[in-house]
Amino acid sequence: MKTFDIKGSKRVAGGKKAVKALRKEGLVPCVIYGNGTEATSFAVEETQFRNLIYTPNIYIVNVEIDGKVQKAILKDLQFHPVSDELLHVDFLEVTDDKPVTIALPISIEGNSEGVRAGGKLQVEMRKLIVKGLIKDLPDVLKIDITELGLGKALKVQDLNFNNLEVLNAKNAVVVSVRMTRAAKSAAAEAAK
Repeated sequence: MKTFDIKGSKRVAGGKKAVKALRKEGLVPCVIYGNGTEATSFAVEETQFRNLIYTPNIYIVNVEIDGKVQKAILKDLQFHPVSDELLHVDFLEVTDDKPVTIALPISIEGNSEGVRAGGKLQVEMRKLIVKGLIKDLPDVLKIDITELGLGKALKVQDLNFNNLEVLNAKNAVVVSVRMTRAAKSAAAEAAK
């Protein structure tokens, strides 16, 4: 998986006034927790988040707080409801030997038989929730649809990824090939 570095400074957990003062300085209040350690509150310059948040990629974040580096994943983001200003970020600390649950983007590969026959490819899910060790997590989950025929669907139960457990509902449709009007009329003409 790709990594991303962030540098922050420890902050004293304060009330609303302290948080508002941080935001006026262009800082985002953050917290990192997990692995049985106490949660650490810190602040990071808002500009450091631009390439981490506004991207489809998933990263392992190396969070440096006053010289100490911790591996983490982005757990939660809070935005202002009107201005979309980043208000708060939660990180979950991860280790190499403990499984983590994360939503990974999917990548559709291949040219479906159903699409070649005139069907329309319908992607129902853009991300899948998986559980696994950090070393086993890929950047994207590749799904081959070459064998997917007209009117057929690929469900979560049909997918298999090495050393990863997919946590989505087993009968949830990930991708399907729908019949189009043109394909239906072509099938009706061929049946005559």
